[in-house]
Amino acid sequence: MSSLSDAERSQGIYPERSDPDENAFDRWTRGAVGGALLRLRPFRARLAALAREAGKEAEAVAQLDDAELAIQMRIKSRLAIQGGNLAPALARVREAAWRSLGKRPFDSQLMGAAALMAGKLAEMQTGEGKTLTAALAASVAAASGAPVHVVTVNDYLAQRDADDMQPLFAFLGLSVGTIVTGMSLGARRAAYARDITYCTNKELVFDYLKDRVAAGGRASRAQIKVRALLGVEEQVGMLLRGLHFAIVDEADSIMIDEARTPLILAEKGPTSGDPKMYKQALALARELKEGEHYEMSLARRELHLSETGKADLYQRAKELGGTWLSGKAREQLVSQALRALLLFHRDQHYLVSKQRKVEIIDEYTGRVLEGRTWEQGLHQLIEAKENCMLSEHNRTLARITYQRFFRRYLRLSGMTGTAKEVGGELHAVYGLEVVAIPTNRPCIRIREPDVCCPDEDDKWRAVAEEAARLRQRNVPVLIGTRSLEASEALAVVLKKMALPHRVLNARQDAEEAEIIAQAGQPGMITVATNMAGRGTDIRLEEGVADSGGLHVILTEFHDSPRVDRQLIGRCARQGDPGCAIAIVAFDDALFREHGGWLYKLLARTSGHALSPLSLSLLRRRCQHAAERIHGRERRDTLKQDRDLDTMLAFAGNQI
Repeated sequence: MSSLSDAERSQGIYPERSDPDENAFDRWTRGAVGGALLRLRPFRARLAALAREAGKEAEAVAQLDDAELAIQMRIKSRLAIQGGNLAPALARVREAAWRSLGKRPFDSQLMGAAALMAGKLAEMQTGEGKTLTAALAASVAAASGAPVHVVTVNDYLAQRDADDMQPLFAFLGLSVGTIVTGMSLGARRAAYARDITYCTNKELVFDYLKDRVAAGGRASRAQIKVRALLGVEEQVGMLLRGLHFAIVDEADSIMIDEARTPLILAEKGPTSGDPKMYKQALALARELKEGEHYEMSLARRELHLSETGKADLYQRAKELGGTWLSGKAREQLVSQALRALLLFHRDQHYLVSKQRKVEIIDEYTGRVLEGRTWEQGLHQLIEAKENCMLSEHNRTLARITYQRFFRRYLRLSGMTGTAKEVGGELHAVYGLEVVAIPTNRPCIRIREPDVCCPDEDDKWRAVAEEAARLRQRNVPVLIGTRSLEASEALAVVLKKMALPHRVLNARQDAEEAEIIAQAGQPGMITVATNMAGRGTDIRLEEGVADSGGLHVILTEFHDSPRVDRQLIGRCARQGDPGCAIAIVAFDDALFREHGGWLYKLLARTSGHALSPLSLSLLRRRCQHAAERIHGRERRDTLKQDRDLDTMLAFAGNQI
């Protein structure tokens, strides 16, 4: 599945797309889903026709023995790549899934797999079996000879999905590898050498940057070929085999939500800096006043010193000498100190481990980002604020944005349950068209009216009371919180009410599989951060469906309604019953930071307890404002990355 020949690949070429120009692979994928006749129909109709055509072959395919089925799978997959029909390959991979996994993919899953093969983004509702859908497409692609990367949002899902689908791949004679945090370079190289590799977005991008640094920057195809002929590439020891075909699970989370900051490959510097200087910076920052010495926007997470602040800082710092005599260094250090004090909060943006280390919490997944640090002294200032030992400074070796990285795949596809709101950006930035896949069964989820409490304390009491009521009916409850701090605050309230519960956040990530496995038991109360929001399949115990299924309580709206829908989507999957309700507080961060004039008006007129209609209006305004800001940040990040790449190109060190 590449525009490069087998001969070129065997000579050590590192295939990736260097520009948006169409190649032979693009031309194939336009026709891969059924030829000229199908192209005359709407795309979703073509997918449905492919699924029906694959179904017509079911009886004949069922007569094949296992060995013959695997052989035909490879033949049909290669024929599809050469411009043939995809339906025969889908029919055979469906039969292989039935024999190896005991699961017969639905027509909707075949449609999703065909969309992935065509380089589209398949929007499949939560609970519709995206894991198996990705495995079907990965099997067809890998059987044709293309290395496949299945990209997901965390180590747990990468390992789980690879393990769950391994019998299918083994049945077809395909090898599978998994990339998780902490693996050695040798183990990574071996995993990428497999036919199909499951990995997280961050691990994949950092491994790509390691390859680029090892190759001396982004060389041209001719340069890499010369290096290969001279044996240079073997000495370097590339991790990946290039960027052939990617299936990005939870694509909107990775390509949109996490695309606001570049990924930076760094190495430890020689020194961590002067601890006394960081303490001085924090002390100076605490003396400055908002509105007089600096301006701050919580919504944009921006902070700038005023001219008065700069002048006052000079007077305060001139007696300290040394670095403090440099205006630029002084202002940058104190600005970072203000950010450490005012914009970064313990148990929300980071936690302090038992080893007294500051560890960053991913705001989208709720997980600890192993080995990640903030730049430009910010990490050391937060460590000084928390009285932790200072870590070493990092020196940047390479950087890239998700926007530029994923565009380099020869074939890019994705899946998510929440793409329609950002379909325009996905197409404009990544060239991905969103295709909505119909559900296999009707959704019977009950969505109760949202509730707004006057303040946070009232909210936690209301949430606990709702959980107690549901527990009495033997209904399992999943309570979603935005931060580690919030999950632990709610846990205190539940404990006071003597309600047994489990908490899943960055402190309990090692117990994730066990907690999720128990979350569908009768009367179980599970409090979770965003760790349970994406890709989590909570299986209901026997009898739970008769009691109404899983109930989800959302305790705070997120900046994006897509994240809310992901959490709500944990219930009522695959035709099961389920219910969702939002119980929020008027003083939640989203409302305070993005509510503007509407928030101030409602504060004066409503008594802080909003009607469902007023709450809906406020939520929509705030989420729209937040997403507009995040969209601007993504555009700025991409522009900055392109500008930097242009400068590096002149220096001969382009990534």
